[in-house]
Amino acid sequence: METVTHDGRKTAYRLVEGDASGPTTLYVHGSGGTHRLWSPQYGPNGPAHPAVAVDLSGHGESEDIDAPPGPETLAAYVSDVVAVASETAPAVLVGTSLGGAVVLQTVLERECKPQALVLAGTGAKLAVLDALREDLATDFEAAVDFLHAEERLFFDPSGRVREHSTRRMTAVGQAVTRRDFETCHRFDVRDRLDEIDVPTLAVCGEHDHLTPPAYHESLTAKVPEATMATVPKAAHLAMAERPTAFNEALAGFFDRVFVDE
Repeated sequence: METVTHDGRKTAYRLVEGDASGPTTLYVHGSGGTHRLWSPQYGPNGPAHPAVAVDLSGHGESEDIDAPPGPETLAAYVSDVVAVASETAPAVLVGTSLGGAVVLQTVLERECKPQALVLAGTGAKLAVLDALREDLATDFEAAVDFLHAEERLFFDPSGRVREHSTRRMTAVGQAVTRRDFETCHRFDVRDRLDEIDVPTLAVCGEHDHLTPPAYHESLTAKVPEATMATVPKAAHLAMAERPTAFNEALAGFFDRVFVDE
């Protein structure tokens, strides 16, 4: 893992060079996750392009912040991404769920201008169920179980993918995961989507009930250069549940955007 120091803290990220045949891509995980969510994208069976996967503050190997949920936490996560981007010069930002909110906020508020965006399992507004918010505050185990039930994070929550996801979220812990979801709940940039001026791909799992297809259809309708792809037999974390189909969607998008490179 590499680290970059900024704003009084260290942010960790994994850099995989690939064969340098495609655009450098920076991946941003979602609530309660780490950079390891993206291992099917940066690992040996993933796309060949150079890949960067960040641990947001308080996740994985990155130092934490002291910030309340909402705009302050989101701004800190944006600073993490900007700092890593300054070190790695990505052409594409990819974010899922909370990570999608971070990517949107980054391009809307900061001088970090990628050539393309991928927004996966996310939306311009990310309301969280009241029952889940309550469990995150009072019964973290129940919240983790709820998220890993059928057709939530995964369409078919069985096997090692679910186990790895449960272990990562448990390790991130209740305080940070709750802060993540509460930050999602306060996020809303629906009135600013027309400001995004780079090609954008909205990727949705067919059975995603946390950020359903309608969220991605709205992104596609309101972002000027947006298209949509659906990953069959997948729910919220399609990149982990159906990595081959997810990677193919990204590869096709990159081929269209970077056709002359």
